[in-house]
Amino acid sequence: MKARRIIPIQPEPGSALPPDERAAVRAAIAANKQRAGALLPVLHGVQDALGYVPKDAVALVAYELNLSRAEVHGVVTFYHYFREHKPGRHVVQLCRAEACQAVGAVALEAHAKRSLGVDFHGTTADGAVTLEPVYCLGNCALGPSVMVGEKLQGRVTPQRFDKLLAQARATA
Repeated sequence: MKARRIIPIQPEPGSALPPDERAAVRAAIAANKQRAGALLPVLHGVQDALGYVPKDAVALVAYELNLSRAEVHGVVTFYHYFREHKPGRHVVQLCRAEACQAVGAVALEAHAKRSLGVDFHGTTADGAVTLEPVYCLGNCALGPSVMVGEKLQGRVTPQRFDKLLAQARATA
């Protein structure tokens, strides 16, 4: 008698996502699937909805767009904008472009890392703040520039940085 080969049942892509996250990923896919070059708009939609692109969303996006997981993962990891982990309640983007560096961004960066106790892409232990590098915020004449959430700030000194973070932490 011939031995039977058991073929394991593959879980549906994205089935490990919590229901609300899975729904957000599916909504981003549905809104952008028909666009030419849909991958970037889909990933932006996922990150806009969830704050990051969950690891388990990669398989679902790949499946729905008929791409390999490696292609989707490659895009997520190539672009600095996309996060693979849930961010803090407040995302602080610090400009690292040359114009901002010329007017104090390097010192501001060192201060921000020291005062928050994290490096770029890190989140404070209390989950309040994630620090991200950005390579231009388009506010070159008013550098060094920082974006706290959706609010652009110019001429940020270490002292002003501390005030901005205290205000952000007080709001949530």
